[in-house]
Amino acid sequence: MATAPSEIVQLLARADTERASGRGVDAAHLYGAAADLARDAGDLERWATAALGAASVQPFDTEPGRLPSLLYDILAHSTDDAIRSRLAAALARCWVYAGQAKRGVQFSDQAIQCARRTGDESLIADALDAALATHWGPDDVETRRILARELDDVAAHVPDPNSRLQAHLWGLHVACEALDVPAMNRQMRAIERLGEESPRALFFAASRRLMLDLLRGRTDTTNQLITVASEAASKSSIPDAALVLKAMDAYSAVQAGDVERIERGARIAEDFARADGAVVVFAEAAFLWVEAGGHTNARALVETFKGGVLDDLPRDVNWLLTVHCVLEVALTLQDAELIETAADLLSPYAGRAVVNAGAIMFHGTTDDTLYRANEALGRGEQAAALRARALATYERIGAQWWSRRLAQRSPGLDAAKPRQERGPHLHPTAGGLWAVGQDAVAVTGLRGFGYLQELLRRPGHQIPVLELVGADRPVVQESGVGELADRHALKAYRDRLRELDEELGEAEDWADPGRIDALRGEREALLEEVRRATGIGGRQRMVGSSGERARVAVRKAISAAIARISTVDESLAHHLRNCIHTGLFCSYDPDPGTALHWVLAEHPAATDRSDPL
Repeated sequence: MATAPSEIVQLLARADTERASGRGVDAAHLYGAAADLARDAGDLERWATAALGAASVQPFDTEPGRLPSLLYDILAHSTDDAIRSRLAAALARCWVYAGQAKRGVQFSDQAIQCARRTGDESLIADALDAALATHWGPDDVETRRILARELDDVAAHVPDPNSRLQAHLWGLHVACEALDVPAMNRQMRAIERLGEESPRALFFAASRRLMLDLLRGRTDTTNQLITVASEAASKSSIPDAALVLKAMDAYSAVQAGDVERIERGARIAEDFARADGAVVVFAEAAFLWVEAGGHTNARALVETFKGGVLDDLPRDVNWLLTVHCVLEVALTLQDAELIETAADLLSPYAGRAVVNAGAIMFHGTTDDTLYRANEALGRGEQAAALRARALATYERIGAQWWSRRLAQRSPGLDAAKPRQERGPHLHPTAGGLWAVGQDAVAVTGLRGFGYLQELLRRPGHQIPVLELVGADRPVVQESGVGELADRHALKAYRDRLRELDEELGEAEDWADPGRIDALRGEREALLEEVRRATGIGGRQRMVGSSGERARVAVRKAISAAIARISTVDESLAHHLRNCIHTGLFCSYDPDPGTALHWVLAEHPAATDRSDPL
């Protein structure tokens, strides 16, 4: 008895409803049932629709089941280039998501050929997206850049917002890999504009905005962006939304030093990794356990990469992140075998940014972990060069948290200091108090404590005094002679003020209080500079050096802070008097024999990386 078309239509409608509600597993079963009925009925069009629907809810990095055979079956029966292009592209992505990208290359090539024969730009965009997915490995960077540029050109003329969204997401991923900050900002703004059109785009806008915020060390936007992403995900079909939301929470917790949240994220990641055999999630779970202080859990997870497993991993989308995370964990656990194996694998990729698939999260640079690995392996010259390059990269892109984290890892410190030798505290606690000294005595906070803390984070570095003063707000350097600001500078101030007004409007539309406060702070600082730089009728004023004023203010503030410290720990104050140097450039320069391992955050597990946890 032939299947009635209405029965297939009803199954497809129910599957679409389940998908729109975020119930991907249920939708996949319904699409599969509809595909079987359509095949038996010889209904080629609905067979293809069902197969493509099943592919649309495939989670990333999981076993694909019968999906490849379902897609291939209809592909083999179809002669229409438009249908074949969609099916081949879906089959290519299916193999990528299953961790077998090489098997997908022939299908992405086939998708492009079929799409180009049709001349349909939406099909070409879909095929290029599939080709990018199959060329997502660490050795495909140049191919990825070329394909991303072509996709951007094609998608610009496609009315479908999903095509434009994919183009901008690839553009963002490529920009993050290259650490091209202007390109990252351009792509991010484009994704946010698309977020005004659809919940799906809004989910990606919120999640990738948090990625960029965390790259720059901002955690104050976390709750707002997770809320926006969660609400958007509930209104659209995004198979991996739940995992992305959990990653947003866990990695923001790492930077915030919230050990309880890190541990929760580690447990979730470990459970998922063990249930689905997701190799990259094993590595990420181990990294999170290290950050939470869970040595035993982390060791059990990274042990799975021994015995040649790490050497044999496919060089796919997950490879760079997996090896990078394994090396991070091995360094903390002081596992010499894994350190050497991972470092040798990662060394050809020195100078690379480590970005999770789809730019979900920034994980630092390979130079960062390779510096510590080379140091542990006794390769001092290579280690020094890698450390300097990593710090320079972080400074260039404004990755303040990453820069401070690395600066705390003084050469030789990682392997030399056991946990019980944790040094003196200097960090804020509740109620405006600061913990000071070996016993973390609570004292009333002073501005100079913040200056000291910044210097202690970067031992041996000459930090401009204006940078110290500007930690809370932008500071414009003023010359000691002549006009306070020349015409070019004033024009730049006013241009930036116009940009800030636009960004404030957007932040207010998004109801993003953290971003609003930051933008208003920058705007007020610039307005103050313009007011001080101009007199009656807009004429420019002549003043003394802002650097000199900052030098005096910082010296007084640091002197007062050290005096306060001496009331609870005179020996520590004596150490600081000998090692802190102030002037137009300030520094903390301890002798190698007297260097201390400072605790500079309330949750040392998240910042005190040199101690085995």
